[in-house]
Amino acid sequence: MKAKLIPLIAMLLASVAIFPIELNAAPVRGWLAWRGPEQSGVSRETGLPDKVDPKNPLWRAEFPGASTPVIANGKLYIMGYLGDGADLQEGIACFDAETGKQLWSQRYNDFISDTIYGRYATSSPTIDPETGNVFMQGTQGILAGFTPDGKLLWKKSLMEEFGRLTFPNARTASPVIEGDLVITRGITANWGAQGPAADRFYAFDKKTGELVWSSSPSDRPKDNSFSHPYITTRGGKRVLFSALGDGSVAAVNARTGEALWRVPLFRAGINATVLFHNNDKLIAIFGVPYEPGQLVALKIPDVTPTNALPVVIERKGVELWAAEISTSTSSPILVGDVVYVVAEKGDLCAVNANTGEVKWKLKLGIEQRNSCPFYADGKLYVPMLEDPAGKGSGDGAEAGSKGALYIIKPGDQPEILQHTELDGLCFGTPVAYNGKLYMQTKKYLYCWGKKGNNPGLPEEPKVEPLPKAGVAKALQVIPSEVTLRPGQSASFRARKLDANGFVAEEVADVKTLKWASYIPPTARVKSTMNGTFGADGKLAADPATKPSAGAFEATLGDLKGYIRGRVLPYLPLSQDFENIVLSETNLVEEAAFAYPPLPWIGARFKFEVRELDGNKVMAKTIDNKFFQRATVFLGAPDAKNYTIEADVMSDGNRRKMSEVGLINQRYAIVLKGNDQKLEVSSNFERLREVVEFRWQPKVWYHLKTRVDIAADGTGVVRGKAWKKGEPEPDAWTIEVKHQTAHQEGSPGLFGFSPQDERVYIDNVKVTAN
Repeated sequence: MKAKLIPLIAMLLASVAIFPIELNAAPVRGWLAWRGPEQSGVSRETGLPDKVDPKNPLWRAEFPGASTPVIANGKLYIMGYLGDGADLQEGIACFDAETGKQLWSQRYNDFISDTIYGRYATSSPTIDPETGNVFMQGTQGILAGFTPDGKLLWKKSLMEEFGRLTFPNARTASPVIEGDLVITRGITANWGAQGPAADRFYAFDKKTGELVWSSSPSDRPKDNSFSHPYITTRGGKRVLFSALGDGSVAAVNARTGEALWRVPLFRAGINATVLFHNNDKLIAIFGVPYEPGQLVALKIPDVTPTNALPVVIERKGVELWAAEISTSTSSPILVGDVVYVVAEKGDLCAVNANTGEVKWKLKLGIEQRNSCPFYADGKLYVPMLEDPAGKGSGDGAEAGSKGALYIIKPGDQPEILQHTELDGLCFGTPVAYNGKLYMQTKKYLYCWGKKGNNPGLPEEPKVEPLPKAGVAKALQVIPSEVTLRPGQSASFRARKLDANGFVAEEVADVKTLKWASYIPPTARVKSTMNGTFGADGKLAADPATKPSAGAFEATLGDLKGYIRGRVLPYLPLSQDFENIVLSETNLVEEAAFAYPPLPWIGARFKFEVRELDGNKVMAKTIDNKFFQRATVFLGAPDAKNYTIEADVMSDGNRRKMSEVGLINQRYAIVLKGNDQKLEVSSNFERLREVVEFRWQPKVWYHLKTRVDIAADGTGVVRGKAWKKGEPEPDAWTIEVKHQTAHQEGSPGLFGFSPQDERVYIDNVKVTAN
């Protein structure tokens, strides 16, 4: 018996040697987020390599991207992409951190995006320290959670459910864990009060995927941002600090989403992550290639908002110092009192975090994109987009382009320990864990270092104790937003929060809540959701086939909380806009209009309902260039096997027209005015096929589409168009095959008015095939 136990004991001891177990340790150990446990790009590990050999790594995997790996309990997770053209798929993969063996992957198609130059996998996964579950956000807005073994926990389509917009630069936020929340962000144009475009944060229950809160701290956005939040306890609250797409730096209560304050800094969006230094200042860097910015330090404001809007603070009132160093996307890191950052033109800079004094600059390359330095074991690991001796030419370069990795010993005079060339351009950031250095390029995922356990692995940092909750001041109802079908119901749970957002008490019985329809005083559309709360505490949608949207107020004693929701009818759907009252007035044009149906995602400010030739139609707006390209979703992301059709028209003349179309199962079928074509696309650069189609301005056409999916997952997208009032043609005008077809997706509408020529849509119908 003893002989049989010895190997078992040896095996257990070996596992403890690699992952020491402490009675008070967190269940999960590793490098859990791309900025590390100090949220500053710094590791306390020692015994890491001074040099690496790209031709002889410890292991290498073909999984290209611009991501940064995270590691937990011997598993490495990273974003990447595989495939070519229309069949390219992006997602998350899990590798054995020691051997490089791929354990599982989950990849998704890109859809309805304008991503160019293969700019995929720009985000990084995040690991929950409590459960080991891992979370990702894809370029197209798929937010998903998985168990360590790859089982899907839940999935959200942020584009179709919350109106998340895409951009050619494809910068995508990395999720962050805060207690029982997973928080992500993006530029969204949703519905109701969240209809205007804004850089928003969304917090979901990490176990169920229920939306807990959403926050809109930004002004009108100028670009998207993937600045990673820094979260800490300050002033009794858990505060999230981040740069925003409106060019400001802001603070948000990480437990409630309350926007606290923002400081405008720049005329373009800010992408670099902020640093938190000495418990009293934020350090931010900004700039764009065509307009230099600065590296600045701001005294953290101590202000409290008096309403739902954050306090706006002038930069001059909180600026501590500024240095003439600029970058558009590369984030700085903080080592003690020194900031290290790679400037836009390829200079590695060292800056005194207390004074802003530039200690030194070291020229490494000609430009930097996305990647940032990493510090560990007394060394800086600094990737450069392309190797000065290589043949790269930016992110449009061929797959054989070379990136560079520098290993530098910082100090009063920096010393370059190694400069080496890597296969593939470098957009991602290196990290190290357990004696190994990991780096992803646009061609490979590399691992260098020592096999087995590293004795220089530090103890896990102590978890900062949270303040004790005080007296309850508000209710937080979860989920905070629901989408129901007629006759469906939703269950809720609630908790009492103190003034700082901490849970004072869970509400044991939600049936004790009193509910009433609620119209916010600032609402432009006075609408209620067709549903009622029953004695069981559940919200039941009216069985009538009628779309609706609105909010409810929950009351428990003197505490209040709010939810909002939509009812989306089952197929068939139809909308001719005739029953909509034109109650608004465009003061510039002196024209009456109405906002589009409230439950539609992304419609407000992109389209208006107007009268045209005696009929009410939906007209594309042309006053906001941010919305010159507009996508609207009418249903849920799990819709499939349907036909959508509508009457469409473009203003203009024979030489100047716009574009109008329909969305069917994540494909856009669009009449292109200036090109005189009918187009099927999903990502404009990867899946895009056209046929000639002559059509005229100021003439109504009928556009009809359907998608058919075969048992093997392949599909065919079909579309036809003809003059309204003429017989429907038997043949489809265009038919496009797709090997990795989209299996589901919300029906929607599309309009593009780049030359201020409106497009119009009327008589929308969606029917089951």
